[in-house]
Amino acid sequence: MNRSPGSPGGRDSNVYGAFFGFDRKPFELVPNPSMLFMSAGHKKAFNYLSYGIRQQSGFILLTGEVGAGKTTLVRGLIKSQLSDVVLAKVFNTKVHARQLLEMILEDFGVHPAGKDKPSLLRDLNDFLIEQYSRGRQCVLIVDEAQNLNRELLEEVRLLSNLESDSQKLLRIILVGQPELKQLLASPELLQLRQRIQVSCHIHPLQPTEVGHYIGHRLEAAGNKNAADFKPGSLEAIGTYTRGVPRLINILCDYLFLDAFANETREITAEAVHEVAKDLDFDNQYWNHPTVPPALEEPQQRQHAHLASAKMTSLLKNLNGRLRSIEEALPRLEQASQPVPPPDMSDVLGKLSGLQETLNSRLDEMWNAVGRLSREVHDISERMEPSAVCAPLPSPEDTARREHEREDLTPLEAPLVQPPHPAEHPRLALDDNAPRPAKGGWMRRFLLKAS
Repeated sequence: MNRSPGSPGGRDSNVYGAFFGFDRKPFELVPNPSMLFMSAGHKKAFNYLSYGIRQQSGFILLTGEVGAGKTTLVRGLIKSQLSDVVLAKVFNTKVHARQLLEMILEDFGVHPAGKDKPSLLRDLNDFLIEQYSRGRQCVLIVDEAQNLNRELLEEVRLLSNLESDSQKLLRIILVGQPELKQLLASPELLQLRQRIQVSCHIHPLQPTEVGHYIGHRLEAAGNKNAADFKPGSLEAIGTYTRGVPRLINILCDYLFLDAFANETREITAEAVHEVAKDLDFDNQYWNHPTVPPALEEPQQRQHAHLASAKMTSLLKNLNGRLRSIEEALPRLEQASQPVPPPDMSDVLGKLSGLQETLNSRLDEMWNAVGRLSREVHDISERMEPSAVCAPLPSPEDTARREHEREDLTPLEAPLVQPPHPAEHPRLALDDNAPRPAKGGWMRRFLLKAS
């Protein structure tokens, strides 16, 4: 069956309504507040918008992906809760400043009649004051606002200056794709950015919400049990559409048409895959292909399971190593602390005290040596005259004494050998210290005694 993107079947697109028991088409692309499905993200955005309008905020920002249901949400809010609101909608945003004012006035029901820009602003201000006096709130919705250039966004900001003594006369809701936030982040639009009091973003549906969304649309169309979705079919729809409501509507519209052509109420995962392939869904609506997990080959699933098991094992080993590293970190940090250098002042103080002690001991030793040398000198002086006055020995005594002198030759060395002055500077400085008599007093003493 040949298919092309868009509304299936042209003017006969509602032909399957009777077959499935629908009162109206369940998957229309036109924003319809009565078909609004309140996902978790939509509920949050709904509450934010309601608060912003009730609190008379100047600017409200609503962003979301293409087909996320932004316009449907705003219309549902206005229809369900804000009966006292006068609404103007601008959808063509690729215009000039004067054209933008004309479109706003026309949607409020004021005919511009070819007036210049100052006259248009005056007419708009008069209209807002009139509605304010009647207790009505005027709300301007600028859809596809990401297409506005900086000049037009500045013009929109100036509209928020229209106010009474107590409040703003015009609430402005900027609705656009995520690029709108990037545009508003430019430095030139700082004043506009500061006036945005409420901001929210609508995310795509979660995988668990896709089935509830489809069931809600079927019930709103008159038959919640119109089709039998087989296992894996809803998951495949969610994978191909990535949870974007508009793409779910497109794919489901073709799925119901395909089921009608085959005279069946069953929608299988294989049927989803076939319809998505016929529509070239990936290339038509996404830049990157998607393949539903339910349609993978068994061998691919086995490889994926083995890879998952291997990855689990690697993660366990990695976790064990990480724990070991975490346990070792305190020790490593303690070991890496720098060792403080020794206190050199204490070391120098100890060395200085030791040097003083050594000098004192050396002084005592050299004084003792000096005293001993002087005593030896005195003894030698006292003994020298006796040695001179002794009677001359006989030749026999002389020979005998010469023989004994040879035996006593080693005793001629002085008992105390003071160090050489060159080796000990302290001795070299003591020039007045007495020195032993030359010739060897011990030898003379022994000769005399004999």
